[in-house]
Amino acid sequence: MRASYDTLFAKAKGVLGQDPFSGHMFVFINSRRTSTKCLFYDGTGFVLLCKRMERGLFSRINPMYAKEVVLTAAEFALFFEGSNLEKRFIESPCEIKKTVLQKSSLQSASV
Repeated sequence: MRASYDTLFAKAKGVLGQDPFSGHMFVFINSRRTSTKCLFYDGTGFVLLCKRMERGLFSRINPMYAKEVVLTAAEFALFFEGSNLEKRFIESPCEIKKTVLQKSSLQSASV
């Protein structure tokens, strides 16, 4: 992976359709999953964080998950250390949506 600031900036903007100046971290992994580069804007300039694994591979994010992948800081730290995150998008619990009863519904239910 020879891409640097300008190439990764262009990929974040053109391919992903995101604003590289947003402060989000954009993670790029080579096809062998042995090397990763992370690009983000810290308010004063672009920061490039790179790592090449001596042993092992970076986790493959679920290829069946077609949406944007958003990692928490803890998940990114685990990913960057080489932990397996493959099941994260399969076994994550669904969001529980609660509905709030209207005041009139509560009064008619108690009558």
